[in-house]
Amino acid sequence: MAKRADMAPFTAHLDAVQRRANSALCVGLDIDPRRMPAGIPPDAEGLRRFVQGIVEATADVVCAYKPNLGFFEALGEDGFALLRDTLDCIPASVITIADGKRGDIGSSAERYAAAVFEVFDFDAITINPYQGSDSIEPYIADPARGGFVLCKTSNPGSADYQDLHCIFEGNEMPLYEVVARKTREMAARGNVGLVVGATYPDELARVRALAPELPILIPGVGTQGGDAAESIRMGSAENGMRAVVNVGRQVLYASSGDDWQDAARREATALRDSMRLALAVE
Repeated sequence: MAKRADMAPFTAHLDAVQRRANSALCVGLDIDPRRMPAGIPPDAEGLRRFVQGIVEATADVVCAYKPNLGFFEALGEDGFALLRDTLDCIPASVITIADGKRGDIGSSAERYAAAVFEVFDFDAITINPYQGSDSIEPYIADPARGGFVLCKTSNPGSADYQDLHCIFEGNEMPLYEVVARKTREMAARGNVGLVVGATYPDELARVRALAPELPILIPGVGTQGGDAAESIRMGSAENGMRAVVNVGRQVLYASSGDDWQDAARREATALRDSMRLALAVE
């Protein structure tokens, strides 16, 4: 069921996509019927028209799309059909990341993985590691499919747990650093990455130092206050890639008027170009 003929390990595939697109931009598809622009009804057909219009306007300036599963699931049966249609309209040359933050054990994790990779054919998924390495394993069993493990998330409440200090291998450090170190130990198949929010640039730089070769998915740019140029500088690997900078609402809802599609393209292009420039002058 794989949509791409090249089933190289996910990280190698990501490198190839970013090199070809010359872009680190990921557009988060957080499709909200309450925010449809002028002329787009908030029904199933309107939502389909909107998401396909966003993809049409931005596909050549991104390396990935990240549908947030919660926004689709909230639409019920229409949402699952919309998710299928969304994935069908995304070019095979662009990576798809299921933002589900799944975290479960045993047979439950296997079923979640089957739904994301076998039924919907996503390239990667976000994973909650709280239940341990055995809860991560089902998502990364296939080297061609990627898993981005939550490490230091972009929300203000992330400090409640992720910044708590603990002892790991005889040293005291915040929990998010332990997650980064343990995730790196699971990267032998070349398909494991981390999630670190753009709203915490110092922590992003620290995680990059701890995991110099892993892909990092970086949410929180735009509406949440993170900066794209700073994120790409802090988050890129030595090869200038492997930072996937996600922007959602800033692109999706760049305009509420009839020019919504053109506005989305302008915003996505500006973000891509600002990150290119940041790496060029680093």
